[in-house]
Amino acid sequence: MLEGIMIHLTRKVFNDLSIWMIGLGLLMGIVFPFFLLIMGIPRELVITPWFFVSCMTAGFIVGSVNIWLARAVVGKRLRFLVNRMKMVEASLIELSRTGNLDQCSPEHCMIEVDSEDELGETSKAFNYLIDALAKSHHSHAAIRSFSEMLTSQLELDSLTTQALQHLLKHMNANAGAFLIASDGEMMIAASYGIRAPETLKNSDSIYRVLQTGTKLKISIPDDVTIEGVLTDFRPSEVLVMALPYKGIPLGVLVLANVAPFQEELISSLDFLCQSMSISLNNALNYDRLQKMAALDPLTGIYNRRFGMARLSEEFSRSVRSSTPLGLIMLDIDYFKKVNDCYGHLAGDRVLIQVIKTVAKSIRKDDISIRYGGEEFLIILPGASKEDALTVSEKIMRMIEDTSVTEGVQVIRVTVSIGVISYPELDVNNEQELVERVDEALYQAKKTGRNKICVAKGVVE
Repeated sequence: MLEGIMIHLTRKVFNDLSIWMIGLGLLMGIVFPFFLLIMGIPRELVITPWFFVSCMTAGFIVGSVNIWLARAVVGKRLRFLVNRMKMVEASLIELSRTGNLDQCSPEHCMIEVDSEDELGETSKAFNYLIDALAKSHHSHAAIRSFSEMLTSQLELDSLTTQALQHLLKHMNANAGAFLIASDGEMMIAASYGIRAPETLKNSDSIYRVLQTGTKLKISIPDDVTIEGVLTDFRPSEVLVMALPYKGIPLGVLVLANVAPFQEELISSLDFLCQSMSISLNNALNYDRLQKMAALDPLTGIYNRRFGMARLSEEFSRSVRSSTPLGLIMLDIDYFKKVNDCYGHLAGDRVLIQVIKTVAKSIRKDDISIRYGGEEFLIILPGASKEDALTVSEKIMRMIEDTSVTEGVQVIRVTVSIGVISYPELDVNNEQELVERVDEALYQAKKTGRNKICVAKGVVE
């Protein structure tokens, strides 16, 4: 109603206010003498030109003072709000150029709300705008940074490790882990702040999220006592999110925090996990390709090319750290006869059985390489000559006791083995190390097979 009455006289609010207040003051100056006349004041005192002029002058002065007060009180606060809005405008321009919003952080741009009127509501609305702008910028910055990181990583280990660091920071979480579904089993790809990450693989909640491709938020009230806590701190909330790619579950993200997660952060996490699923699928494919390029397709161990690269790494590490490096080369005796008598499929089965037997005889960190058709090279980091001989003897005995059945035929094979250890036998590089162990293997085959030779002698 009032808005309809208070028509716009100019295009400036304070000018309109001035006209209306001064006009009101003049009107009151005209009406005031008649009001006094009603109150009983003698007519000759109030109905005079001089008194009318005095009342109108007083009304004009009061209106002018009100205008000054309005400009001083309201105008000052509005100008402050305008300056903050201009600051936001400049910050948005800077944001579009550099991506930096530091000039208008909530601490710098928010206005103190010191009234409960329309101006106070305006200040609150402005502060809500600044807070929403800061949260939006934080979310977009996190997404941009996360996307840049994802596009720069193809290795599975580095991808999951760096992605977990980004997500922990973005969610303000205290602990987390990535679990990858690989060959029907769960694998811990990365973890931080988890007391025993391996226990996650047996969690029913994680398997349920993986199967359904959904999200699970577990809230733990303060008055509930829990045993077997996952982390070193008492979590208030645990978030479990699936990482599906085109409906196929690739893995699970687990985050734990001492305080409940903010809902707006959880919403942004959905988008981040979608990007993570795409990159995770690329990394898994890259990892499979790397394994296909590095592994011998029949035996599943390193092929010669990648195996020699690993030998170069281990030899360099041995030289730097002054630690021994053992090397075993073995060859299946009379393997051509196996192929001739039983066929190549039976020969392949013998090769697979031999490498399985070798795997049972060596340590987890030792490296097996298919060096040739029926020749295998085994790298033993930290092994002296005596250690390498012990392993060789174990391999030879176990292979002698192993057989492969082909129909009614039982196939048994033996191996000849060459052994060497650096620096007990001084060489200049890994190529020379291989040449010397190859010479030892040749000596074992030359002197009767099914035996072990080292570069400095023969052990029966």
